[in-house]
Amino acid sequence: MDAAQRDPQSAAVSSDACRTRVVLDIVGDKWSLLVVRNLRDGPRRFTELKRAVDGISQRMLTVTLRSLERDGILTRTVHEVMPPRVSYELTEMGFTLREATAPLLEWSMAHLARIDDARAVYDARTASRGEGAP
Repeated sequence: MDAAQRDPQSAAVSSDACRTRVVLDIVGDKWSLLVVRNLRDGPRRFTELKRAVDGISQRMLTVTLRSLERDGILTRTVHEVMPPRVSYELTEMGFTLREATAPLLEWSMAHLARIDDARAVYDARTASRGEGAP
């Protein structure tokens, strides 16, 4: 008899922890939180998001938007005008994600210069030892 059969509640908690990692992978990728952040003030069009999220490719923005829509973080609305217009907007769950991650994004912006400095010191130190950057 394995541990899951002996303690079904423990197995459920373990399963939930694994599933939580999947969600953290989705919202913690390179682009998702930046897209969520840029939707904080209301609906935006694809081109507006593309301009606002520095460095994101059109393909990666498409992939990110589809993933966030699939997970219920944002909605995609097609406006029946000529030419057709598409906008993206945070759902209620998306707003709670925005609230939960705002301190992390603020921390990131506040510490960018210090992180850059620390990386430069590290890279110089490892280069002088012949290790090279990772």
